Amino acid sequence: MVEMRLTGVKVELPTNTPVVLLQEVGGEQRTLPIFVGMPEATSMLQVLQGQASPRPLTYDLFTTVLDDVGVRLERVAITDLRNGTYYAELHLIAGGARKVVSARPSDAINLALRAGCAIVCDDDLLASEGVRYDPDEDAVQVSPDGEPQAEVLVDELKEWLEHIRPEDFG
Repeated sequence: MVEMRLTGVKVELPTNTPVVLLQEVGGEQRTLPIFVGMPEATSMLQVLQGQASPRPLTYDLFTTVLDDVGVRLERVAITDLRNGTYYAELHLIAGGARKVVSARPSDAINLALRAGCAIVCDDDLLASEGVRYDPDEDAVQVSPDGEPQAEVLVDELKEWLEHIRPEDFG
């Protein structure tokens, strides 16, 4: 498993579909783009921007319930891509026992942000789906198959994103 960090929540144009950018910590700095729903993206942005809701929203409530019953969210893992849908897991510690629960990546990431736990990605998944993307340089340095390339303008990444349907990424 490769440790990741949430580096951004962007809106892909012209469809106005939110895409979460998870970047590899250390290593090759590959980025895993995952399309998510607007409510889930908005919730992530609220946490990233330090905004608090006057009443607990679903992710806040779930995090509080876990804490109140003595369950710790140890990490979330992005584990697979099947038929265009990403899969994730919540790794929990309850009463000294480890439990793994299947989850949507958008839900898992939202919970990780609130719990302050690690986000990790399967090595093979990152190797096959990760891209090298540096928003400061507006360039992609590694193709989706992980092979090094000469600098490619962001337009190629945009073109790649234009041909992917949001439902392909769950």
